[in-house]
Amino acid sequence: RPKKAEYRRFRIRGAPQDDFAAVHEVVTRYLTRRLAEEKPLPDLLVIDGGKGQLGAALDAARSVGQEQLPIVSLAKREEEIFLPGRVQPLALSRRSPSLKLLQRARDEAHRFAVSYSRKRRSRRTITSELLAIPGIGPNRRRVLLERFGSLAGVKTATSAEIAALPGFSVKLAERILDRLQLRV
Repeated sequence: RPKKAEYRRFRIRGAPQDDFAAVHEVVTRYLTRRLAEEKPLPDLLVIDGGKGQLGAALDAARSVGQEQLPIVSLAKREEEIFLPGRVQPLALSRRSPSLKLLQRARDEAHRFAVSYSRKRRSRRTITSELLAIPGIGPNRRRVLLERFGSLAGVKTATSAEIAALPGFSVKLAERILDRLQLRV
């Protein structure tokens, strides 16, 4: 049973298209935080990926003095398990309960990461739509979203409701609604 309170999200700070660097960064940050908070390390770290991702994770663990931590990677296509120091991946039966457990863990981590990514992308879209309107900067955007809750809330507001906000005129309120209605 997943412990959702233990789930963590990481915004990748390095090169966004470098999967190996991203794995290295996340494993380093995760282990560093666990050690700093004096929390127990996992019994097994499962990495989504193949031999390269496993190498990046092992290097990250080594860099924070945790080379003894058991780490494996699970490659999606063939469902092969890569183990440190082993040239050939481990191929378990597709019906193996062990493989199914690893797949469930990997798939849940993937689902969690994708939902976070979509949420961030959605926020960026809202931000850019409002900021594209002349007269709307970060402060007015914040006021609009705090008052109306979302871009959809702003779209359903009246010009009088928007104009009643501090720093907003009737003319600006009408411009906001005109621009947002064009994008529906």
